[in-house]
Amino acid sequence: MAILTIRIIGDPVLRTRAEEVTDFGPELAKLVADMEETMDDVDGAGLAAPQVGVSLRVFTYRIDGVSGHVVNPVLELSEEFQEDQVEGCLSIPGLGYPVPRRRWTRVTGQDKDGNPVTLEGEGMLARAFQHETDHLDGVLFIDRLTGEDRKAALRAIRMADYDSIAERTVTQRAQSVGSSFGTFGQSTGA
Repeated sequence: MAILTIRIIGDPVLRTRAEEVTDFGPELAKLVADMEETMDDVDGAGLAAPQVGVSLRVFTYRIDGVSGHVVNPVLELSEEFQEDQVEGCLSIPGLGYPVPRRRWTRVTGQDKDGNPVTLEGEGMLARAFQHETDHLDGVLFIDRLTGEDRKAALRAIRMADYDSIAERTVTQRAQSVGSSFGTFGQSTGA
């Protein structure tokens, strides 16, 4: 297993819809294991493959001791919203804003071996499923913001000191990055 580099806002892979997984085998299993190790290394609640430069529809999660991964996820959402909670993102370090998310979510997909998976969640688990699936569609949490929160987030990202925050985060994370799994599905975008 290896700890992978997490892409930061501005990287085109974060804004591109990820491809469906069609090849279930050892390379996908290694990607999932590397994503889980990377997520644990940065104490994340979830991690989507585009965040590590791989444009495939895969995410991992760990919320309140519940962990796993989903390949080719499809969401079913409740009509009701949960109370807004502050969300952050490993690809947008240092920022957090209240994000509207649905109260309940069912995610269907597959595991790394191609077996069917169906999971349901409320609260933070539902929030994680929605956040990570957004990543697979090229959507970042700041895209879900409205009004003053959206203006403040975009202003913070444009500010010169945000570049130094992002660079400091990248440098800190680089200390634990290991060798990767080769070029399996990796984006060539910077």
